[in-house]
Amino acid sequence: MQTTLEFQPLRLPEHVQQLRCEVRAFIQSEIDVGTFDPDRPEEDWGVHKRFAKKVAQRGWIGMTWPRQYGGQERSFLDRFVVNEEMIASNAPNSVYFTADRQSGPTLIKYASERIKSEILPKIIAGEACFCIGMSEPDSGSDLFAAKCKATRTDGGWKVNGSKIWTTNAHRAAYMIGLFRTSAPTEKNRRHGLTSFLVDMKAPGITCNLIDQMSGVRDFNEVVFDDVFIPDDQLIGEVDGAWKQATTELAYERSGPERFLETFAVLRKLVEMAGNKPDPRMTEAIGGLVAELHSLRRMSVSVAGMLEAGREPVSEAAIVKDLGTLWEQELPQRVRQATAFLPVGTESYGAFERVLQFNTRIAPKLTIQGGTTEILRGVIARGLGLR
Repeated sequence: MQTTLEFQPLRLPEHVQQLRCEVRAFIQSEIDVGTFDPDRPEEDWGVHKRFAKKVAQRGWIGMTWPRQYGGQERSFLDRFVVNEEMIASNAPNSVYFTADRQSGPTLIKYASERIKSEILPKIIAGEACFCIGMSEPDSGSDLFAAKCKATRTDGGWKVNGSKIWTTNAHRAAYMIGLFRTSAPTEKNRRHGLTSFLVDMKAPGITCNLIDQMSGVRDFNEVVFDDVFIPDDQLIGEVDGAWKQATTELAYERSGPERFLETFAVLRKLVEMAGNKPDPRMTEAIGGLVAELHSLRRMSVSVAGMLEAGREPVSEAAIVKDLGTLWEQELPQRVRQATAFLPVGTESYGAFERVLQFNTRIAPKLTIQGGTTEILRGVIARGLGLR
């Protein structure tokens, strides 16, 4: 029985640190020319599309992918620092981020050559936005319980049912959807799930936006009403998609986005504290930064495992679980730390706006990438405890 998990210290090579400097300079130039505001979420989809083109021109989408599809075969650590800097600065990366993180790698590993040749270059060019069709209204993050059904028909499949919490489905060109194609067996609850590449413009697909108290509108309920998916859109094997879904989730759950989504409030706190904070503020900031550093080291370690061709499912789940708890608690802990700062100033007003927004987005973070309960089940299974 496995009783340990592997988080190995990993020092980033010098060339990766140089890449970080390049990315920071690029981001700062985009902020200076007013492309985006790092303290405010960007709702204008046109901004995200233009930004994706600029990132693509620098070769920062699909960095790890094979050259034959337009990739550069660079390391996962290269990709890690690019995305870490983008997320920490709240860059408008929504067009390409999901495709770069998990949809593209899933296609590379499991899709047909036709799909790879057609779709991957579009992602690398910053032109193809993807969404993830996993969670469902009656099953949430328990993918074993998926009921959205794909039924055999002439030349393909008809899909009926719904997916939920589907980020950017109303804007996406494609979805990688996990559908029920046959019933699970008594011995294998994982049997009967199949992945397909879904054209989000196909007739019969309806995206119902889900409002959030933050004002951001990116979550959707996606309803499928007799949606036809051709046979050649199959990804992997019929009834055998659980393995590839597990691989996909390892990519989804371990990156810097799993602990940096509310990072803006910590950055603002450091700015407000100034160069000579009092001892109480120093202690508060020091504790938060130490915790952040530990989460980051764990995430970098998972990137190293992916680089080595491994599938760190349990380790990725731990990063997501601990990271989500930390970033959800961060706005309140930062608010407590500001008790001794002067209020009523212009800078405090700007800080308060950032704090209020991040307080409102914090509750939804447990939904993204799997709920805490499901993640802890994954971890327990990885440790041989269930």
